[in-house]
Amino acid sequence: MKNLFITSRPISWVNTAFPFAAAYFLASGTVDWVFVVGTIFFLIPYNLLMYGINDVFDYESDLLNARKGGVEGAILDRRHHRFVLWASGISVVPFALVLATQGGVVANAVLAMSLFAVVAYSAPGLRFKERPFLDSLTSSTHFVSPAVYGLALAQAHFTVGVWAVILAFFMWGMASHAFGAVQDIAPDREAGIASIATVLGARSTVWIAFSAYLLAGILMLWTAVPLAGLLVLPYLANVAPFLSITDTTSAQANAGWKRFLWINYLTGFLVTMTLIWLVMQAIP
Repeated sequence: MKNLFITSRPISWVNTAFPFAAAYFLASGTVDWVFVVGTIFFLIPYNLLMYGINDVFDYESDLLNARKGGVEGAILDRRHHRFVLWASGISVVPFALVLATQGGVVANAVLAMSLFAVVAYSAPGLRFKERPFLDSLTSSTHFVSPAVYGLALAQAHFTVGVWAVILAFFMWGMASHAFGAVQDIAPDREAGIASIATVLGARSTVWIAFSAYLLAGILMLWTAVPLAGLLVLPYLANVAPFLSITDTTSAQANAGWKRFLWINYLTGFLVTMTLIWLVMQAIP
């Protein structure tokens, strides 16, 4: 059980559970059993599936990566691999089946797409993580799709403002993945793994991440809370010191990645306060 807990990346649970919970609650206005089941699903089983598959099939390359072996990724002994894969798959099935009974065609299509993206990122034969540019697109889908699923499950009306939020979130996800890939340029190249960062190089990738964060902030101008665009400022400030980074010094980006993990909690708190404000404004 300890291995399952570690490989599920507890520090990242909130990054998938919160988007679903917030989207479903704002769209439905209720905290019902579907909200609870969905939140638990995206809190633990979803992350166990995503990172469990990743830790098993990235085992060889992770051995070459100095930052692996802690909160940034487990290095599981080979004898635990089969158990982790089985546990990852089995933990998802009952939740997915129950949720599927509550959703229509659109919601179930989003759920299927979300789970496919989780598997496709690391599983042999697909390995989207080794397909430059598709790696960032898929990684962003991991975090945005729970929110889209929450909206679809609650039968929300997809207005211009809603689409702007989704696109802003997607830009944030792509930027975050791209920046995170910079720190792994050396070990990825040594292991023969391609990524957006190994193809474009450290400096160009950081500039793309910076630009995507900026675009995310601009997109928020078309939402009900345009000031929320200011939430990208901590991310821009975090990435800015690495705009001149080189492939040789790419490992230094790990300092920014560690800050990124904690910045998420700060912005998560501010987003929560914004959501509470929106709910209060809607109460007569």
